[in-house]
Parts: sequence; structure tokens; C-alpha cells
Amino acid sequence: MTLNLELLTHVTAFLWQENDMLDHGEYSAWLDLWTDKGTYIIPINPKETDFENTLNYAYDDHHMRELRVQRLTGGESISTSPQPRTVRTLSRIRVLSDDGQTVTVRAAQNIREFRKESLKHYSADLTYTLEREADSFKIARKVISLINSDDALAGIGYIL
Repeated sequence: MTLNLELLTHVTAFLWQENDMLDHGEYSAWLDLWTDKGTYIIPINPKETDFENTLNYAYDDHHMRELRVQRLTGGESISTSPQPRTVRTLSRIRVLSDDGQTVTVRAAQNIREFRKESLKHYSADLTYTLEREADSFKIARKVISLINSDDALAGIGYIL
């Protein structure tokens, strides 16, 4: 297997930028990273692959991502009030496929959340489908497979 370091570096920079935007509340810019038909998915079963035909914590299209951001920033959601402070760490970034237009990437993510005098930790496998656009990418699909998603979870509405 040949490792394309230039592609890996480009993808890594894009994903780090996305995570930084989320940690710093740059939600409008984050929404602009998506394709019009992009989907944001948090499955209940961490091993699930048929997201369209199973129950998920989130299965957001463009409109639902906008509503999620509105709830997060508007203080209308009990799970995000007060708004959490987060730090995301992304590692183990691996390009799974590249057909010249679409790049599929898998990575590990750890999120530390501080809210209401409590520090929580979430770990997940992420799978991105990225579409090339000019000299960057757009997110066509993002799947967040929390390692404990089939356990009792509280307040995951902010996880983006």
C-alpha cells in the first residue's frame, strides 16, 4: 500500500480546522464546510453501517444541522445550557479510499467537555466522506461512532 503523504497532510489540516471551529463556536463557518446534501450521523449502535434504516441519535441533513446550531447557540436546549466548553483531539487519521473526487477518512476523536462544574469525556471513531472542492474539501458525510453509544448517554446534543 502506497501512502500519499500530501493527501494525508491536506485531509488532516482540513479535519483539524473543522474541530477547531467547533471548539471555538465558529458554527456558521462550520456549516459552510458541508455539501448541500451532506449528512451528519451519530448511530446508537457503534458497529452500525445501515444508517438510513436504523435508529440514530442524529441523522442530520442541511436543515437539521442548521437547527442543531440554532439550538446550541440560542440557549433553548437544556442539554446545551449553559453552553459547554470543549476541546477535541483528533488522531489516527487514515485515508481509506480516494477515487479522485471523493476521499473517505477514518480517525479517532476524544472530546473533553466542561459544563455545570463537570468534566466529561467522549471517545469516538469518526468516518468522513469528503468531496474535493477547489483546493479543499466539503463534508458529504460525517459518522460519529461513540464507543459507548449503546450505553446511557446524557447531553450529547452538542457533539458535532
